[in-house]
Formats: sequence, C-alpha cells, structure tokens
Amino acid sequence: MREISGKTQVIAVALVTALCMLGDSMLYVVLPIYWREAGLTSLWEVGVLLSINRLVRVPLGPLVGKWYERTGGRTGLIVAVGLAIVTTLAYGFQGFWLWLVVRCLWGVAWTFLRLGAYSLIVTVSEGHNRGQLMGLYNGLYRLGSLGGMLGGALLVSVYGMSIASFVLAMFSLFAVILLFLYVRPSFTKEGNGTAEIANERSLWKQGSVLATMGTALIVTMVYQGMFASTLSRLIEVRQPLVVVSGVVVGAAVLSSLVQGIRWGWEPWAAPLFGKLSDRYGRKKMFIWTLIVGAMLFGLMHSPATVVVWFAILMGIQLTATIVTTVMDTLAADEAAKQTNSTALMTVYSVVTDLGAALGPLIAFWMDGSLGLDVMYVVIAVALLAIAIAWAGEKKWVKMGNVS
Repeated sequence: MREISGKTQVIAVALVTALCMLGDSMLYVVLPIYWREAGLTSLWEVGVLLSINRLVRVPLGPLVGKWYERTGGRTGLIVAVGLAIVTTLAYGFQGFWLWLVVRCLWGVAWTFLRLGAYSLIVTVSEGHNRGQLMGLYNGLYRLGSLGGMLGGALLVSVYGMSIASFVLAMFSLFAVILLFLYVRPSFTKEGNGTAEIANERSLWKQGSVLATMGTALIVTMVYQGMFASTLSRLIEVRQPLVVVSGVVVGAAVLSSLVQGIRWGWEPWAAPLFGKLSDRYGRKKMFIWTLIVGAMLFGLMHSPATVVVWFAILMGIQLTATIVTTVMDTLAADEAAKQTNSTALMTVYSVVTDLGAALGPLIAFWMDGSLGLDVMYVVIAVALLAIAIAWAGEKKWVKMGNVS
C-alpha cells in the first residue's frame, strides 16, 4: 500500500466533509424562503427541521465513538458519505415527516464525519503541527458551507429544490473517490481494552480535561449558539437597512454577508492561526483572543458609527475563527495524552454539540427577558472570566489532578 501523508489525509477528509455539507448548508438559506416547495405548512416546521439534526447528535456521539474504536476509521466516513448523498437527494421530495427523518439521518452523518476527522487528526499529528492540521481541516470544510449557501441558493432560485438537491448530491459523490484514494482504511489508535476502560473512567479525574470540556461548552454556546442565532436579529435592531451604491440591503442579507465573509477567509485564516498556535503556544493565543473577544462583545451596543460597528462584528467573527481552531486543538492535545484518544474526542464532540444546541435557547430567552444589550455584556464577562481562569491554569489543573 502506497504511503499517504497525514496532511494529505486531513485535506482529503476536510474536502469530503465540505462535499457532504453542501445540501445541509443550502437549507439554512433557502428553506426559510422556499418552505412551501418542501411541502411544509408553517414556519415553525422550518425551525424544527433546522435544529433537530443538532439535537440528535448529542446522544449519538458516544455510540459513534464506540464504532470508531472498533472499526478503525474509513468505514465510518463511508457510512457518512452514503447518508449525506441520500439525505441531499431526499431534499427534493416533499413532506414534513419525511424531512424530519432525513434531518435526523443527516445528524448521524455529521457525527460520523466530525468524529472521524478528529480521530484522524489526533492520530497523524504531533504537538508541533497539530494546530496547523486542525486549522486546515476547519478552514477547508467550511468551503462546503460557502458553496452550499451560494451555489445552492442560486440553483434553487433558478431551477427549484428538486433539481438543486440532485445536483448537490452528484457533487457529494466525489467524496467517495477522495476517501478511497487518499484516506487509509485505519487511522485510529488501537489499545488494550481493559486499559481503555480504566482510561475512560479516569478522564473526569483530570483537571485539564474538566477545564477543557467546561471551556468548550461555554465557548460553543457563545459563538456557535448565542451569537450565530442572534446575528440577524442584532443587525435588524441596530442597523435594519444599509444603502450600498443606491441599493437598499436588509438585515437578512447583511447577516449572510457577515457570515459568508468568515467562511470565505477560514480556508487560509484557520490554518494560519493553527500554525501560529503551534509556534507561539496555544494557551497564550487562546487567552488573548478571549480577552479581545470580551472587549468586542462589550462594545456591541456602544454609540459607534455604522462602519465601526460592522468592523466590531467582523472582529468578533475573527475571534470565532481563532477560538474555534485553538479550542479544537487543545482538546486534541488532551486526547493525544490518553490511551484511548477517541473516547476523549467523543466527549468533546458531545459537549460542543450540547453547547451549540443550548446557545440559541438561552439567547432567545435572554433577548426576551433582559434584552440583547444585557446578553452581550454577560457574554463579555463570561469570556473574560474564562481568560482569567486559563491564565491561572497551572494552579487549578494541579488541584483537579490531586482531587
């Protein structure tokens, strides 16, 4: 068997993930508009369909993690690609209950994709390049989000949902070729069963693991949940309309542009910041980025000009890129120390899914009860507190390990 470098495998899995995400990413743009074409009867059904895939990932994580521990690697990714193709094709059919099943299946596919990628990166990376490889994966797979959002929306507007779904599913077929050409059949670490069970039980006795998981929960809750879900609402409240060259641009379009710009820079920015974290230290970069993020969130409701305010928004998006890449790499660093690295990355996957699912619920509750201005101040305080806690990491890790 020809030798395939770790970097080549990571790039291949990132592109496989991107191709599989095309259909899912399309829905977040087109379903709120073309929901009748999907056979839906009300907008609340749209909300259920766009969130159910995240909810099913929480209990699925441990099961998929066990799968990877026993099968070794590529088989799980093949299952994910198959499910992605089937679900993307199914978006061309109508009916809420059919779509509900299909979205649950996509949740299964995404769990296989992400845990497979995490397991691969932990196995093929070392301390000196783990940040770069994690950033490379995070950046490249976001091309699927960008392609699905732009290409999918264009196809649906011109040809309709059925043809758009078929075309995107055909693109996803290329993922099968990438898997067999550039990903080795086995890429997870094998270990002694008894040792692995003992290792899993001892995870929660390690201070650094507890800190990493607690931080991941709050960070994903803030960035992937609270901020992402209220971005369009925030723009609507602060700057509902912007006139660009005589064209009036609404809050929904502005929100898509702010998110799309981030997806556009991530293929080069995430690997760059990952590499910088390898060179200058992950924890130092993580702490300073959290501090900058806290300052920017605190300025969200300041009396700034439109240009300055949108610069603050983009600054938050940049901190999201850095924090996500470094947070994933910190978790991978912890996993590399364990006998069973897949077990820790499984826990990390469940924790981040939980944070992303809880974030919108907390955000809309706070918006209704306290207001967006108070919510963003709370976020700023939370990020600052995490930064201070990580600055004193050596003390609490030592205390956690002793207890």
